[in-house]
Amino acid sequence: MTTTHATHVTFTDANFSHEVLENSQPVLVDFWAPWCGPCQVMAPVIDQLATEFAGRATVGKVNVDEQPALAQQYGIRSIPALLVFKHGHVVEQAVGITSKQVLEALLAEHAETV
Repeated sequence: MTTTHATHVTFTDANFSHEVLENSQPVLVDFWAPWCGPCQVMAPVIDQLATEFAGRATVGKVNVDEQPALAQQYGIRSIPALLVFKHGHVVEQAVGITSKQVLEALLAEHAETV
């Protein structure tokens, strides 16, 4: 089952393949943890992007403490790590606190215009 918070999707081992890898839209995945200060700074930006790109892209988060296998699979060593997937492949990535404008540009490059 997909869990949503305000606007973003919570990705888990159970739904990652369907929600991210098989998604026809681009997907922004925020790898984060509750104890990570920079991750907390990014949280409102992630929710804003989820709202702004609704219908054109999927935006969600992976808690690396709860989903360590996903973090390991994608080589996540520092958080927040923000990966953009398209057709099941990582096409963009950013690590650390990243401006909303940079993330908008990364996502917009791969999102369909409406």
